Amino acid sequence: MRVLLLGATGFIGRHVTAYLLHEGHTVVAAVRDTVSARRRFPGIETVRIDLNRMASAQDWLPLLSQAEAVVNCAGILQSGAGQSAHAIHVTAPIALFTACQAAEIRRVVHISAVSADTDAGTEYAATKKAADDDLRARDLPWVLLRPSLVYASGSYGGTSAIRGLAGFPFVTPMVGRGDQRFQPIHADDLARTIAGCLARDDLCRRTLEPCGPETLTLRQITEQTRMWLDLPPAHALQVPETLVRLAARIGDVVGAGPLRTTAIDQMVYGNTSDPAGFEQVIGFRPRTMSQSFRHAPSHVQDRWHARLFFLRPALTVALVILWAGSGLAGFFNPPADETRIVQALHLPTSWSRLIGNAFSLMDITIAGGLAAGRYDRLLAWVQVLLVLSYTTGIGMADPSLWADPYGALLKNIPVLLAMVVWAALLDEK
Repeated sequence: MRVLLLGATGFIGRHVTAYLLHEGHTVVAAVRDTVSARRRFPGIETVRIDLNRMASAQDWLPLLSQAEAVVNCAGILQSGAGQSAHAIHVTAPIALFTACQAAEIRRVVHISAVSADTDAGTEYAATKKAADDDLRARDLPWVLLRPSLVYASGSYGGTSAIRGLAGFPFVTPMVGRGDQRFQPIHADDLARTIAGCLARDDLCRRTLEPCGPETLTLRQITEQTRMWLDLPPAHALQVPETLVRLAARIGDVVGAGPLRTTAIDQMVYGNTSDPAGFEQVIGFRPRTMSQSFRHAPSHVQDRWHARLFFLRPALTVALVILWAGSGLAGFFNPPADETRIVQALHLPTSWSRLIGNAFSLMDITIAGGLAAGRYDRLLAWVQVLLVLSYTTGIGMADPSLWADPYGALLKNIPVLLAMVVWAALLDEK
């Protein structure tokens, strides 16, 4: 079957793409980054789309001209950084459903979430439910899947945060008592479910809630993940939900960080369903988390990821403080040897304050960009090149600074490496 797959390079979409290709389907990956899709899946057909702009059926019809089925794995946790949850979860899917009716698509499989209910009180849940309701009202061969927590040997989003909690040294922080409940399902079992939905006519016009066979609390999931990472047991540290929400709120405001209020709200709302009912309908028993971990042992890079997950935002904060502090200090407490350095560079002495203020303004601008979480890749190179250039320039102009007992220039060497490490940790999926 020729399948148009939205979100083919996302966390769930990657597993679905691999599974459908293995099953002999032809997958057309509808993604924002077609180059990345072809690198991940050499030879795959790709088409570039921006769900923020696919607002009418006419936008979709050319993509459906040769498709037999559509699988929508696309979604975001919440709006931000030029992404609109309403556009991606409501406007684009509804336009797609209309186009699928016009093109007489044989099967539409739409991925939502078990917690996509208005009572959850989040934009994520409300927008997901709006598309779900629209699809169920249509005369279309649809299947709606509302899975619980989806995990794999890799991770993204909430599963990365859980891995980060499991990788903490000495203790395992918990949101409150860590009694939030999930029924985790492996991404490959979800992909197998999707393949079944494409093949079986008896699943048409049905809503299924894919979930694993066991109900686990957040504490139990992190404990199992910590064992899988080959880390010793650690005491559970109960972090008051108020503090967690405060940290998530800061993440919302700056648009960066490992926590979001939507994730906390959805986690607290609940992510459980009826595993027996799902197994009976789909015809197979999904594996438990312990079974999945046993068949896919962790490696050293998994431990690196777990240990670095919360260190990355901490490093971001440290760099913001470094740049902001340097810039403010330059404005209000200029270095005593500023004029001497300008003279050594063979520049007019009168330029000393102007140059100093220019560098201070640049430092504060970089701090603002890092805090806002925008243009991170550009800022990574800007930081490295700026520190490297003025360290080299000042070092050549006044070599005595290399022997400064406070390490005026030598400290820039580990700072440069910290910036390079920060840049290497930017990828999230």
